[in-house]
Amino acid sequence: MTGQVGGDKLRIGLVGLGSMGRNHVRVVTGHPETLLTAVADPDAEAVAAVSAQTGAIGFTDPMAMIAETELDGIIIAAPTTFHGPLAHAVIARGVPVLVEKPLAATHAEALAIVAAGRAAGVPVQVGHVERYNPAVLRLGQLLHEGWLTSIFAIVSRRAGPFPARIRDVGVTVDLATHDADMLSWVAGERPTRVYAELAQRKHGSHEDLLFGLLHFPSGASGMLDVNWLTPAKRRQLVVIGEEGMFELDYLTQRLTFTKSDLAQGSLIAGYAPTFTGDVLEIEVETHEPLKAQLDAFVRTVRTGERPYVDGEDGAWAVHIATALLEAASTVTPVFLDREGATS
Repeated sequence: MTGQVGGDKLRIGLVGLGSMGRNHVRVVTGHPETLLTAVADPDAEAVAAVSAQTGAIGFTDPMAMIAETELDGIIIAAPTTFHGPLAHAVIARGVPVLVEKPLAATHAEALAIVAAGRAAGVPVQVGHVERYNPAVLRLGQLLHEGWLTSIFAIVSRRAGPFPARIRDVGVTVDLATHDADMLSWVAGERPTRVYAELAQRKHGSHEDLLFGLLHFPSGASGMLDVNWLTPAKRRQLVVIGEEGMFELDYLTQRLTFTKSDLAQGSLIAGYAPTFTGDVLEIEVETHEPLKAQLDAFVRTVRTGERPYVDGEDGAWAVHIATALLEAASTVTPVFLDREGATS
């Protein structure tokens, strides 16, 4: 590990210059503590363009970049199926790594990355960027303060048009890993049972629609609505509990709380009335989640501290996603134990 301290900029390498990789180029070059030192992608034209723009050394072979450059941290934004070999190569060099979500295409591959990082003492951070959304952080603060004494249900919707960039995995591993991680984070526990229904409408080889159900040890229920079929992008989270309901929009970073008044639930003339609770707009200090994620990576590289979203979190998200796929294929619930094994 070649980490620098003090005011020196950290030398960052980036593997993958697709749509997510270009976002990383922007935030790394704009960060006061990082220097984009090397980039790698099989697309020679993309490498040449970014190198000319940033001054970073360019490689068309990611393994060559990892082996031949002295870096303080490396970000992997390559297609999911390449995450395993690339992460292992970075860990073998003793360099902290930030792997875009999902951590890997399979649970076994994700666990292998986690084990390698632990054995080498190398931090592995996973790019579950929604955890850094300011509305999510504010929600976590309010849940910690006890706004909901118990959580009844968590509902997540992540939908949008079909992305041309995704070919190696389906919507469950690519997108639902975000929500598997978020629901576990909100509930403060891992699910013990999952069930799912899938559909393949437009993708050539994988599912592009998921409806998933999660059961948590506390009794809370989770529901996932994830697809690549909705013509408008939607990113929403609802948390329902004893005292009311939080509604969160990841895109607008808007958070509201609707107070529940169960005392009004009596019948009127034999009919059950519908009451709307008071709605409170929660103040959220907005920022870009990807920049906050890079801030966290910088702290990890400089201090060696455990990442805010670490390899274990990433492996669990993949495990939940693959369990959802299994549940759909077998048309039966899949049970998960505390160690992350299915039965």
